Amino acid sequence: MTPGRNPAMVDQGPPEVAPVLLNGSQRGKPSSGLAEGREDGLVERGQWANKMEFLLAVAGQIIGLGNVWRFPYLCYKNGGGVFFIPYLLFLVVCGVPLFLLETSLGQYTSLGGVSAWRALCPLFGGLGYASQLMMLHGCVYYIIILAWALYYLASSFQTPLPWAHCNNTWNTDACVLFHQQNRSSDVSLAGNATSPVMEFWEREVLKMSSSLDELGPINWKLALCLVAVWVLCYFCVWKGVKSTGKVVYLTATFPYLMLFVLLVRGATLPGAAEGIVYYLKPNTTRLADPEIWMDAGTQIFFSYGISLGSLTAMGSYNKFNNNCYKDSFLLCLLNSLTSFVAGFAIFSVLGFMAGEQGVDIAEVAQSGPGLAFVAFPRAVAMMPLPHFWAVCFFLMLLMLGLDTQFVCLEALMTSLTDLYPRTIRRGRRRELILLAICTACCLLGLTMVTPGGVYIFEIYDHHSCSGASMLLLAIFQSIVVGWVYGPERFSDHIRDMIGHSPSPFFKVCWKYLTPVVCIATFIGALVRWSPLRLTKGLVSPAWATGLGWLLTLSSVSLIPIWALYLLVITPGPLLERISLLCRPTIDQLPPRTEAPPPTAKQTKHTKKPISDIL
Repeated sequence: MTPGRNPAMVDQGPPEVAPVLLNGSQRGKPSSGLAEGREDGLVERGQWANKMEFLLAVAGQIIGLGNVWRFPYLCYKNGGGVFFIPYLLFLVVCGVPLFLLETSLGQYTSLGGVSAWRALCPLFGGLGYASQLMMLHGCVYYIIILAWALYYLASSFQTPLPWAHCNNTWNTDACVLFHQQNRSSDVSLAGNATSPVMEFWEREVLKMSSSLDELGPINWKLALCLVAVWVLCYFCVWKGVKSTGKVVYLTATFPYLMLFVLLVRGATLPGAAEGIVYYLKPNTTRLADPEIWMDAGTQIFFSYGISLGSLTAMGSYNKFNNNCYKDSFLLCLLNSLTSFVAGFAIFSVLGFMAGEQGVDIAEVAQSGPGLAFVAFPRAVAMMPLPHFWAVCFFLMLLMLGLDTQFVCLEALMTSLTDLYPRTIRRGRRRELILLAICTACCLLGLTMVTPGGVYIFEIYDHHSCSGASMLLLAIFQSIVVGWVYGPERFSDHIRDMIGHSPSPFFKVCWKYLTPVVCIATFIGALVRWSPLRLTKGLVSPAWATGLGWLLTLSSVSLIPIWALYLLVITPGPLLERISLLCRPTIDQLPPRTEAPPPTAKQTKHTKKPISDIL
């Protein structure tokens, strides 16, 4: 075999993959813009117009619904302020190191999630494919939440609010306004009574069936909302970073305005102080429960968008000398602070609602859709100017989810375009392929706007982007960088971009701390696994559990499948094949002329082939 030749460059994919290593016509020359063409007819890959577009795009993707409805619930559930101890631990040893790893990888290679990992280590190129399929699953079900939010937003303009009374056609005789009943009435109605907000959610919005086996016809109102949200997402992404970079100015900043308004209003409500105390009151005994550590780890991975490839894709549109090191700290801090502040806004309102109903806060505190579409609507119905607060809340939800959705779509299209640049980056092919993806996802999502659709949504939510799957991808990412490619070499790439090396602590994390903590959390998640419990306490049937595991394995199985495929098609003895397939093609990228000049502290780094190590 010819010395220095890496067969992975030839055999790992279609012949058109190689040119994607050159961002534009020549790596190192800044892209002239997405809309401008090249002599060969290809549309330029493009870059962010400025640093703010990158920051807002990533902030919009990682700061989503989970910051509002998941973090506050986990905090009060796991001992209040005590929850910050495991949360900060995972943040330091897993969250920030992996966030920096993915963002800097994209910036250094100018490649999307799939091509970047194939360039770093061809044998583990399946990491990119797994993350993209996981993100595609997420696009199918996540947007259903936006359809629900749009439905509630439209309903917020009705007078009175449809979930504030029991005089609607969908209400039953058991509908009761609990906050208007005295204690004796509550006792006499116990067991059979339901609230108007619950009946609106289950009987009007979802038209929920009694079991997963009763799928039923499509709810045309929800279907229209779903189509409307998909149309919005399509036009946010159809021109690539040129359109995405402009839309995020609205979608990433508007939720903060609404959150501030809700926070100020919540703090002025009677009972707000009790809610905030309940949110933060520490319970140190919870630290002995493994569940609090599992919850903290999965929350970090979910809220930081780690292992999905979106950070790599967004970083790939940066200029080579962008300070991704500082950006990573800034974005991680913003994410966690948003989660923390959102807890004050949510629990101040829940404290008010608990006081109005004369119940304990634990009875009204919920997570996920239960908070957004049951607890909070019930609370705003009790406030003065309920329509205004309902519009503010559901607009915030819609914007929070919208930018997460379309940035994931942009990341997906980035990876696809980088794999097949000569096919997709011509004329309007990218727009047509994006339209086909949006249409297919929308058609799949129609199964979730049926009477039994909420159960399918819960299966997707629990299995397709599960914490265990994301942890597994994170384990392989840290192993590739820490043990195959080398943390020193990766750190030197960051130095080449920003002019100085990152803290040595990150090299320790990539090699030791991150994989150890992720492996321990992954094992804990498997040990504590139990069948999914659906809405209304239904246990997921065996066929639904099998479908869920199929969704999980459809993505993570691509890691070993890709590795086996390359090992089979690469000639030579097994150890030589492994050695060659671990040799990075990233070394063959031409130098970037826009890199900053070396500082006095920098020394020339001699790259050691990974085959020598093996």
